[in-house]
Amino acid sequence: MVVLGTGGTIASSADSATQLHDYRVTAGVEDMFTAIPELHALADLRAVNLLQLDSHAIDSAALLTIARRVAKELADPEVDGLIVTHGTDTLEETAYFLNLVLKSTKPVVVVGAMRPASALSADGPLNLYNAVRVALAPAAHGKGVLVVMNDRLFAARDVAKAHTTAVEAFEAAEEGCLGRIACGGIHLFHAPLRLHTAATSFSLDRLAELPMADIIFDHQGAGIHHYHAAIDAGARGIVLAATGNGSLSPSARLGAELAARAGVAFVRSSRVGRGIVTPSFDDETLGMVAAGSLNPQKARILLMLALTQSHELHHLRSCFERY
Repeated sequence: MVVLGTGGTIASSADSATQLHDYRVTAGVEDMFTAIPELHALADLRAVNLLQLDSHAIDSAALLTIARRVAKELADPEVDGLIVTHGTDTLEETAYFLNLVLKSTKPVVVVGAMRPASALSADGPLNLYNAVRVALAPAAHGKGVLVVMNDRLFAARDVAKAHTTAVEAFEAAEEGCLGRIACGGIHLFHAPLRLHTAATSFSLDRLAELPMADIIFDHQGAGIHHYHAAIDAGARGIVLAATGNGSLSPSARLGAELAARAGVAFVRSSRVGRGIVTPSFDDETLGMVAAGSLNPQKARILLMLALTQSHELHHLRSCFERY
């Protein structure tokens, strides 16, 4: 079993045990092993220190670096599964990206912490311990990339960070968690139905880089300048964090028209946080794609991958329907 470190709060420390903010990444995976000796009773673990980043610093290049190293480790027949330790700010984006590009049915679990390792009641040690237990469970095979936080396990597609600081920050508000970890047992209730990992059409082998895609947040009195800036900067796709059911303000509608004329893909998601953005008559008029139940940040991940294959509207819509 491989534990691959990328940084984040789970690998961080602060100046005092009561300081729960303004901490810094200080630990490698081996340090986590030392702090949690019970891990070695679970499995034969190998540490890989890939990155030491706060997850809000992860860009497309780092995302590809993580995915390629995970894929390389999974290709080793001696590796039964893999844990990625990750900062929570963008954990859901990395997990969903891995869920779309990895070509393995071996368990992959992404885990983080809401409190630094130096804190009173730090949550990272138990989260990591539980992540290893989940990766060892036969039921975890073939379920796509999983996220383990606060005694719950989630499908990478469904999970989102929904609180700024609480240890129960992660949830899948509409879909629910896949299962729970309780009293030494892994209890699975559901399985993801959308295509993932080995069943997707995306491949790292043909992925040199990711196209630029921006997220624009719609609001009352929104201006058109964000759309001009994104298009002029070379964005190949725009995801709108729209109001309500993907509704467009007057400026957002003008932005969609600008994008259509410039050949830039335009996806309607929602800033609401729950529910499904359904297709609209305006989608045909303006050449837009409805994001379904994907939040803006995950819609951007899928849009970037879809654009590596084709810019055709029917292809983009098919991706959002299948994944």
